[in-house]
Amino acid sequence: MSTLLVDEQIRMLAKQLKMPTFANYNEIVRQLSPDTSIGEVLLSIMQFEYEQRQENQNQRRLKQAGFPFTKTLEELDLTRYNGEISDVFINELASCKFIKERRNITMLGNPGRGKTHMAIALGLKACSLGMTVLFKNAASLSTELSEARDNYSLGRLEKRIQKADLLILDEMGYVSFDRYQSELLFKIIADRSERGSIIITTNLPFSEWTSLFENTAMVAAMIDRLTFNSFVLDMNGESYRLSQTKKTKSKGGSHSS
Repeated sequence: MSTLLVDEQIRMLAKQLKMPTFANYNEIVRQLSPDTSIGEVLLSIMQFEYEQRQENQNQRRLKQAGFPFTKTLEELDLTRYNGEISDVFINELASCKFIKERRNITMLGNPGRGKTHMAIALGLKACSLGMTVLFKNAASLSTELSEARDNYSLGRLEKRIQKADLLILDEMGYVSFDRYQSELLFKIIADRSERGSIIITTNLPFSEWTSLFENTAMVAAMIDRLTFNSFVLDMNGESYRLSQTKKTKSKGGSHSS
């Protein structure tokens, strides 16, 4: 059988078996030494196929998560937290053990303190470890839930949220919710209680959450579920964005003089 025919057969079978790496076996073989055994060649091709599949799956998880942008823990300046959040603690969170243990994280702090940054970074770590993540702005999710209820697709959306290993609810505290939105959000949180992890970022202390929800009776129950066996991080302090603006202006001022 000619080499061209062999290559064509390999491409066809690789496509049918959904193993695209095998169609490009020549590129992998060229990188190996001439005395490489058949078994080692096969192993190299299979390893490349495996790594490619892992990367493709991770890309799918990232797309499904819906992160608004990419942030890493390495980019987070821990000195801003005056020793309240240590490298050791961040490394513990980065292991994503809290997700396996179905524990929650609530990040409390004024704007510009890196809450969303840290939440996204932990979400990216979870994706890289093969976990499913959903990133949702709290106000946008409440609207999405209301629209799904009106369109008779609420059950499907709730099921999708429940299936995620980690749900990130960002910016709880900037928009208040009506009675129906309050109930829908409460159900999402209650359904995940001890079944799946939630990360919530908020600019409001728990004592002010009653201003967010029309049904204030459920606020205590919601906070109770979120904080049970969970991490509550106090991230208050000067806004990072504000401090960067001050530095820029300071440099600009000294330069002009």
